[in-house]
Amino acid sequence: MVNLTGISNEMLRNAPKFYEVAKRIIEITEGCIIVAHNAKFDNRILTTEFDRLGYDFDKETLCTVELAKELIPNMPSYSLGKLVRSLGIPITDRHRAQGDAKATVELFKMLLQKDLDKEIIKASVRKDPKRHLDTKLLNLIAEMPSETGVYYMHNEEGEIIYIGKSKNIKKRLTQHFTSDNRKSKRIQLEVAAVTFELTGNELIALLKESEEIKRKKPKYNRALRRTLFQYQLGSFVDDNGYINLKIEKADARKKAITTFSNYQQAKSSLYSITEKYNLCQKLTGLHKTKGNCFNYTVKDCEGACIQKESAEDYNVRAKLFLDEYSYYNQHMLIIDRGRDVDERSVILIENGVYKGFGFYSLNYQITNPEVLKSIITPMANNRDAQHIIQTYLKKRRVLKIIPLATDPVN
Repeated sequence: MVNLTGISNEMLRNAPKFYEVAKRIIEITEGCIIVAHNAKFDNRILTTEFDRLGYDFDKETLCTVELAKELIPNMPSYSLGKLVRSLGIPITDRHRAQGDAKATVELFKMLLQKDLDKEIIKASVRKDPKRHLDTKLLNLIAEMPSETGVYYMHNEEGEIIYIGKSKNIKKRLTQHFTSDNRKSKRIQLEVAAVTFELTGNELIALLKESEEIKRKKPKYNRALRRTLFQYQLGSFVDDNGYINLKIEKADARKKAITTFSNYQQAKSSLYSITEKYNLCQKLTGLHKTKGNCFNYTVKDCEGACIQKESAEDYNVRAKLFLDEYSYYNQHMLIIDRGRDVDERSVILIENGVYKGFGFYSLNYQITNPEVLKSIITPMANNRDAQHIIQTYLKKRRVLKIIPLATDPVN
């Protein structure tokens, strides 16, 4: 959540509780229709919070997603950020209340102008059927922390029926219990208890969730029981000494640079890699030809495809990519936030193999890598775990990465 919105726990520490602003919400929404992007979700969050206070919050809603689909059809995406950008509407402070609200207002103004007779807008006003969360679900939500971790939903027999992770467990559980899709409704009927394990940061939550789902096989986590990544990117050196890249079916016996959910994702990523590192489309397998690649024709390739550029020069850029992306040769400790301010987490990678994670207290000032390695709880290494770590490190920051010796002691 910090990476997505810029909002930290410290910023929320002195924020008012819902009951402190509830009266003001009632006052400013009196006689009004709630307009929002995905209004049903926003309204249900409000309804749930008022339910806890014993107040019947009952408002009509108008969803700008539905309106946009009616009045501006065939847009590539109707998510707020992509939609307003494609319409030339400025948006600042993305994923923050004020920024998103201002963008939604401008979008709504545009939609009002397009609906000349206002018939579509009138027909789009909704009133959610009365649906209050029962006491059981409200109590389960109330017991959850607003912190990062993995949560387990149990049925009456104590069996785990669903495992999830979130940067805000309470908020995620509220979403589960206010959603009206088929799976959520079944979970709402069956859930009897929820337990959780705090992880301190999202990376460990992702790893823990993946391992627990594979191990416990909950009935409502079918999609994540199996390995999610069906394709991988490999490399080889051809007869002329050039480093080549190749998309291939995922194979645990082969070392992969990175993995992908499907072929289209793999191909799209490889195009981006080829462009970013100025690689040759022929040598990355994107242009099947016996001659030069297309990029050489438009002067975007240095000519490695026809050996005009030497293998030595070309491989400098190819190795730069491999060094930045390659996972299987890495030996490191990943240090990040722990479950409280006096704790840190540590993840161990040896020879590109995920060994596990642990936590240690800052009070002990542990700096010796061998000591840190000794506190690791062993976890299963698989394609999913490798992809989770690799993707996370590319997109997000951790507190520290400690390189280990190239020949680590197991």
